Amino acid sequence: TVKEVMSDANGGYSFKNIECEKDYVVEFDIPEPEPIPEPIPAPVEPVEPEVVEKEEPKVEVGTDLAKVFSLNPIYFDLDKSFIRPDAELELQKIIKVMNEYPALKIDIRSHTDSRSSDWYNEQLSDRRAKSTMKYLVERGGISADRLQAKGYGEKQLLNGCRNGVPCSKSEHQLNRRSEFIVIKN
Repeated sequence: TVKEVMSDANGGYSFKNIECEKDYVVEFDIPEPEPIPEPIPAPVEPVEPEVVEKEEPKVEVGTDLAKVFSLNPIYFDLDKSFIRPDAELELQKIIKVMNEYPALKIDIRSHTDSRSSDWYNEQLSDRRAKSTMKYLVERGGISADRLQAKGYGEKQLLNGCRNGVPCSKSEHQLNRRSEFIVIKN
């Protein structure tokens, strides 16, 4: 795989920074359409529909949107600050929530694992926070005044993978993340 991109809502896509005069094979991963259900015959006697009220999630100040709406974490690759394709899917869900709650303001908090120096990790996490914010503004149309972004380096690790502690790649991955904390609802 040379490059992976997500299509827009209309199926459009583009590749940047690829070599000219070179042949490429483009593969598409298109989800199968939902099957059309068979019609169910109506009951002989009319039945009153049961009204089920959907409980709205509680979007309270201090909560993490990913946890409130059961979203997958936004992870980053080692030593990188670009938005991965799997993170784009979750960011689209954040955009949807922010559009549903137009008064909502969030604090994007980005983190690193413990590898590299504290100073470097502060800089890297700040780039991750800015990259996440840029995506929400440019790709999601979210107003920048509804967002703030800060990097926390390795100060808020989710596990015991501190400096000098041997950990697996997957354990380190848990710490390379962005969180979306509600600061105004």
